[in-house]
Amino acid sequence: MKSSNTVYHNATVTRERREGLNKHKGAVLWFTGLSGAGKSTLAHTVEEQLHQRGIRTYVFDGDNVRHGLCGDLGFSLDDRSENLRRIGEMTRLFLDAGMVSLTAFISPMREDRERIRGIVGEQDFIEIFCQCDISICEQRDVKGLYKRARAGEIADFTGISSPYEAPENPQLIVNTGSDSLEDCAAQVIGLLQQRGILLS
Repeated sequence: MKSSNTVYHNATVTRERREGLNKHKGAVLWFTGLSGAGKSTLAHTVEEQLHQRGIRTYVFDGDNVRHGLCGDLGFSLDDRSENLRRIGEMTRLFLDAGMVSLTAFISPMREDRERIRGIVGEQDFIEIFCQCDISICEQRDVKGLYKRARAGEIADFTGISSPYEAPENPQLIVNTGSDSLEDCAAQVIGLLQQRGILLS
């Protein structure tokens, strides 16, 4: 921490009191996988279902945060690491607010994801691996990024010119390459119920 002369202020309104008001627990759902694996689509689908149940949620989408909070960062491994650190700290604050945060980031390196687990806390960090073969991701390629990466127009592109390290022990693996969106969302909701995050 570079900031000096700071003292952490403990509020009288605690996370537990906020969760009681919300009538559900907070959590961080970390969707990871290749570009085109369906992370954003799944995260927003799950959010919609949670919202309809009265759950307080927010989706941190990879592209969206690049327009503001992380607009000063590039796509080198160092910049990606800092991008994820900032999001990790943001989700920790939302966790303290008693909310369910859903993140949709490639987050290719295990080390970065484990660092975020440390920021958020083991109990509250739910790593969800959106498993999808790169050939299917390339077929989808809705943004045309794989085509540009194959042509050498995009440097440091995960899965092509930059590595992706799949999770070794995620809390959930959803096969977004073959299973329907509805089935994948149901698996996520089921896990939240199993973990007691949805109290009703």
